[in-house]
Amino acid sequence: MPDISHAKILDQVALTFSDWRPLSHVEDPLHKDLSAVARVGDSLFLACDETASVERLRRLEGGRFGDHRHFALDEFVDLPGGADGEMDIEGLCVEGGFLWIVGSHSLRRCKPKRQESDADDALARMEEIEREPNRYFLGRIPLVEEEAGLLAPARSDGERHAAWLKFGKRRSALARWVADDPHLGPFLEIPSKENGFDVEGLAVRGSQVWLGLRGPVLRGHAVILRLDFKEQGTDRLKARRIDGRRRYRKYLVDTRGLGIRDMRFDGDDLLLLVGPTMSLEGPAFLLRWCGAVRDDASGVVDPGRIETVAELPYQLHVDHPEGIDLWPEGGPGALLVIYDAPAPERTDPDTFTVLADVICPSGRREPGLVSRGPSCRGARNGPGVTPALEAAHRPA
Repeated sequence: MPDISHAKILDQVALTFSDWRPLSHVEDPLHKDLSAVARVGDSLFLACDETASVERLRRLEGGRFGDHRHFALDEFVDLPGGADGEMDIEGLCVEGGFLWIVGSHSLRRCKPKRQESDADDALARMEEIEREPNRYFLGRIPLVEEEAGLLAPARSDGERHAAWLKFGKRRSALARWVADDPHLGPFLEIPSKENGFDVEGLAVRGSQVWLGLRGPVLRGHAVILRLDFKEQGTDRLKARRIDGRRRYRKYLVDTRGLGIRDMRFDGDDLLLLVGPTMSLEGPAFLLRWCGAVRDDASGVVDPGRIETVAELPYQLHVDHPEGIDLWPEGGPGALLVIYDAPAPERTDPDTFTVLADVICPSGRREPGLVSRGPSCRGARNGPGVTPALEAAHRPA
């Protein structure tokens, strides 16, 4: 088994936002609550899980990003929860001239707020489970070029239109499709962060959309769904049936009990950012699913094809890795990593700035993220996980 160490931090990129306080329904500053990232040209798109919007930063002198522009998504898509309804955006991806967006599709249990209420009231609050209809969004928005390298979303651009899966205040297409799934159906009524159904990873290749689930995790295996979309009308997407049956392929990946937090393609491989599923502190890792695009059948992925690339830097209560994207400026294999709950030394509250990390997971600038070990050559001798990961998250 190769010796996998912490990812090497090559650089840090300053991300500067405008004043967030005019957004009255947002509790935390945008730069402290980032949940997803996608890069195209000089445009960096980011999302905060409390809003129904995407934020665009542009590349400025010195490699920093700023000139913040806020895009309210109700200008481009129809949101059943309205402009102020939380979308809980957990995945962004740019593919084929579109910005793809996915909400968590999850339920939320109310917090007890024990400091503000007595024991009985706090207990009663925790009986409440909320369904935010905007969270069930999955779709794409055309990107148009405002100037060289700077893109903006648009409801339509010629024959290209914003389109999404059917969803409403009471139901959504994806939830309906998985309702009778023996692995996933029982978890639809369980809130997020309690091992309930919770989408947090998004990767797109052509018409194929891959969704990584933070939960449920089943006997140490995370779940990834793969859908093949077609247009149905000017603003509607629908997944094709697989072999005339289900509308998705389903893969179970041995992650030693961790959930998917983001995903990104690197060639034919799929990079997986994995971390704790529940509301607990713990390390995050980068995994590589070798040759993922060639897997055409549902099933449990051969553990020998899942390679542990690196462990990300970890601090208690802060710096929770939430999103990744390829970062060519850092050299071959480099990735940008954004964090939720950033450490104080990572932020400047006066300028609404946060630092993202540029990492080289192998600590070397080589093609791909790591030298191909036996697992990526198709060996079947073991899961290819680090001793630390195995010890910390060994299934019962």
